[in-house]
Amino acid sequence: MANHYPVVIVGGGQAGLSMSYCLKEKGVDHIIFEKNQIANAWRSQRWDSFCLVTPNWQCQLPGYAYQGNDPEGFIKRDEIVQYIESYASSFNPPIKEGVEVLNLRRSDRGIFTVTTSSGEYTADQVVVAIGAYHQPKIPKIAERLPDGILQVHSSKYKNPESLPDGAVLVIGTGQSGCQIAEDLHLAERKVHLSVGSAPRSPRRYRGKDAVEWLDMMGYYELSIDRHPQKEKVRNKANHYLTGRDGGREIDLRRFALEGMELHGRLKSISSNKLEFLNDLKQNLDGADAVYESIKKTIDNFIETNQIAAPTEPPYYPVWQPAGDADPMLDLDIANITTVIWCTGFQSDFSWLEIPVFDGKGYPAHDRGVTEVRGLYFLGLPWLYTWGSGRFSGIARDAAYLADYIMARSKVAHTSDWTVVNEFLLGS
Repeated sequence: MANHYPVVIVGGGQAGLSMSYCLKEKGVDHIIFEKNQIANAWRSQRWDSFCLVTPNWQCQLPGYAYQGNDPEGFIKRDEIVQYIESYASSFNPPIKEGVEVLNLRRSDRGIFTVTTSSGEYTADQVVVAIGAYHQPKIPKIAERLPDGILQVHSSKYKNPESLPDGAVLVIGTGQSGCQIAEDLHLAERKVHLSVGSAPRSPRRYRGKDAVEWLDMMGYYELSIDRHPQKEKVRNKANHYLTGRDGGREIDLRRFALEGMELHGRLKSISSNKLEFLNDLKQNLDGADAVYESIKKTIDNFIETNQIAAPTEPPYYPVWQPAGDADPMLDLDIANITTVIWCTGFQSDFSWLEIPVFDGKGYPAHDRGVTEVRGLYFLGLPWLYTWGSGRFSGIARDAAYLADYIMARSKVAHTSDWTVVNEFLLGS
């Protein structure tokens, strides 16, 4: 059949390329459709000083582990793009860039129809490898800000120089919010930061990066079905820290000492006045509690396994919010000219016309395998482990799906009677 492939992969980022590598190893014919270009999200949705918060040794794409001379360092945005491009060049995947998948359907006979911007294709099996972060999420309350305020989502922020003069209000303290606030702070811009409930993590502790300790403790091998929070962990905010300048912790209290204005979560907007919730202390204390719990877990691991490691003094908060702080902020008086929304992304699978989603619109799957025969997902956060949506864990997930796809490919090309005979003979 013209334009028919045994496997179609949707998405040409690290997930789609990893899937392609594993299928190519097994000799499974396939094609990748990428709406933009390889590594597009890294190119277009990260700021100039962006770098990974995990050490380089965790870059473990299948068949292409990190080979640089700084395994303990943190590669920057442009180096990430180069890493993915070099990966693709190493095995020459069958990818069509600039081709958007507009619709995916499945016939009663089990064949998938893939409608793209360059025509229609069919496939026996399909891997959706586009992650879960598709559309910038900005709350409706943003509509109430004055017209003269520049509003930017974190995915469009590039650098301090790209913003108009004046103070900047950053809303949200996940990884992006804290790192962007730091980027502006280091450039000596006046920053106001609306602090949410995201937790924070130590960077280095007792002689090692916290990521290395967690790796030694088996955290990155922990599957979602064994995680204490099960599927709920998928909705948890990532711990904030940074790999910038060799890696360090982010302590918002220290930023406050240095002149950054911290506020609670945004409550309301009326004309040029913003009101914040009185939860700043609660949110800072909560982030510190998680920080301390991680260190305590590491302490217990060191003690249990009798590991020689230096000790460190306990953490003491260097700043506390005033109990009578004004919850109101006047944009004019504060000279705020820009608001950066670091409020995450939402998924968009509206093009996928197959009943495979749960009640919240999230793909229902078991390690990426759905109940719809031949349909798979790859690259979702916590698809199986913490690293499923990252460079560290994608190889295991892709290899698992490749084995599944290979097995189903064999059955699809074997007569029903042969399968029955093999079963009866026990072969």
